[in-house]
Amino acid sequence: MPRQLTHIDCFAGPGGICTGLHAAGLKTLVAIEYIKSCCETYKANHPEVHVIHSDIREVTAEQILPLIPEDGVDVVTSGMPCETFSTAGNTSRSFYDDRQFLFREGIRIAKISKAKMILFENVPAITSKKTARDSNQLIVDVLKKELKEAGYGNYTEVVLDSTKFGVPQKRNRFFILACRFPDWWLLSPEQHRRPIGVGDALAGLPNVIANSGIEGKDYTDSHSDYERLMRDDVFWKREEMTKSQITNHMPMKHRECTLKRFALLKPGESLKTLFDRYTGDERDRLQAKRILPKKMFIKRNYRLKMAEPSPTVTSHCLDEFVHPKYDRALTVRECARLQSFPDSYDFVGGPYIVPHIDRTVQDKYEQIGDAVPPLLAYAWGEQINRLFEINEK
Repeated sequence: MPRQLTHIDCFAGPGGICTGLHAAGLKTLVAIEYIKSCCETYKANHPEVHVIHSDIREVTAEQILPLIPEDGVDVVTSGMPCETFSTAGNTSRSFYDDRQFLFREGIRIAKISKAKMILFENVPAITSKKTARDSNQLIVDVLKKELKEAGYGNYTEVVLDSTKFGVPQKRNRFFILACRFPDWWLLSPEQHRRPIGVGDALAGLPNVIANSGIEGKDYTDSHSDYERLMRDDVFWKREEMTKSQITNHMPMKHRECTLKRFALLKPGESLKTLFDRYTGDERDRLQAKRILPKKMFIKRNYRLKMAEPSPTVTSHCLDEFVHPKYDRALTVRECARLQSFPDSYDFVGGPYIVPHIDRTVQDKYEQIGDAVPPLLAYAWGEQINRLFEINEK
């Protein structure tokens, strides 16, 4: 029987990578996370993991070494913050700050822990981001150079489409898997799943009424293979976490004018569609009633399609998505379904909503949007298990 691989989780968030790797049989020993609410969620769902609530740059060898085997760990994962690389916002990519070099901390932790492999994750746009506004040097080239200097010159890189790994969400992510053994064979997971639509993803969750303050607790008779997987805590190896009722399925509060705006949307339409449809006096009338805002935001109020995967779930998912059938935003649980978090995963940390002003605070929606989809992490866990089994023979 293959041995159980050990793992350190850097930039751990609420635990998306750990959840997938745990389902694949890996044992996470240490997690490092800066955001308190993420640490609270992580600890509640992975009580066996030692969570270090700290800026990773301040984490020392003395904090890690007593918690891991003397000969080191097998894998370190590192999904540093992606805002500075993302093309999702108008200005995010124009920033050149400390965050774009945080990959060095993942390498540092790997060296401290004598990790055999490092798995880096980020948005695909990291591959074209320069180190400075007036430089031609790419961040990803610096990353590869410093991997080699640290002894991890054997690596493979790939962009993976989450929809091909059972995640009901169009989310592409860039990965580098690096190893400190130059003769080890490396290969990324195979993409083979059929796309899963939002309708299948949300199956079994009852409708909740906006502004009612009544949380949905009981499952409906609607089922899908995906819904069964999200409730299968044997698969997720979370039997001790199983819950008899749904959690985090509280409807949001919406102004009456916002509800009227949602009612104008057909599946696949967004706020931009409404600005294109209503012009002149008609737009002025809707704006006077606050049904349309004064300013058009491209990524706002998109009504999901039942038969298709959702667009990328981001930290702004509360504002970006409208339920495919009902005139309301998605609940935390519905967003978690789109990210492939199991239903037993309870987002206990932080408030439901908090203004996106302070980088040190994340509400429940932000935690979900910034996480790695557990099913994508599971595919990596399965592949890493195979690679160790092959290369250690």
